[in-house]
Amino acid sequence: MSAALTDPPADAWVSAHIRSVLAPNAGPMTLDGTNSLVLSGDGESAVIVDPGPPDPDHLAALTAGPPVELILITHHHIDHVEAAAQLAARTGAPVRAFLPEHCHGGGTALVDDEQIGVAGLDIRVLHTPGHCADSVCFVVSDDAAVLTGDTILGRGTTVIDDLGAYLGTLQRLARVGSSGPMLAVPAHGPMIADLRTVAEQYLAHRRARLDQVRSVLDRLGDETSDADVVDAVLAEFYEKDIDPRNRPYALKSIGTQLDHLRQLRP
Repeated sequence: MSAALTDPPADAWVSAHIRSVLAPNAGPMTLDGTNSLVLSGDGESAVIVDPGPPDPDHLAALTAGPPVELILITHHHIDHVEAAAQLAARTGAPVRAFLPEHCHGGGTALVDDEQIGVAGLDIRVLHTPGHCADSVCFVVSDDAAVLTGDTILGRGTTVIDDLGAYLGTLQRLARVGSSGPMLAVPAHGPMIADLRTVAEQYLAHRRARLDQVRSVLDRLGDETSDADVVDAVLAEFYEKDIDPRNRPYALKSIGTQLDHLRQLRP
């Protein structure tokens, strides 16, 4: 669906100041693994985003360059944060996340629209809920890049907790990308050449999925149980295309869409 670039090597610079280090945690939901990111604008210190699992070789790769000044978290899911506290202890760098309970080493909670000057870079925090309530993206203006976490993936679409919030997030990301081409750097899958284009594609996809659920709900009636509506949507629109391992996530996605439609109806 997206204009994804070729998958970078497991450890590669994806822009002038952003290095992607692929974590060894591949799976149906993590794709090839978590793209942990190392950022450095001055070559004298670094920022790590989403350190991923506590694999010794992975952590060694993340800390092979300049001293780590700060660790940032896009959201609380384990494939992003599991090694955060360990890495903070190893490097002395604070961990900052949107929720205080995921901060370590004296790190404070991130604030929407906050500007962070670190490692020779200017990083802007965007609160981008939808995938989960504490999701954030990071705008690296020096590289015309946005680190999208799981909000936008390099392949496929993401699991959503709150569809209304997610639609607003996609609209915000499309606006961020409207000033000119911006690289989207996701936490899973390849890089994407144009943030605005992929955000608009995601919006179109989500609206098409909503239309599918709406069509089934209209046919079955508002009094039909959620379980029956979800099963009907799955059978009609999802079953033939999805990996069986991802069936529970498809059910969750349909349920989230149904909740959104029911909230909109009088």
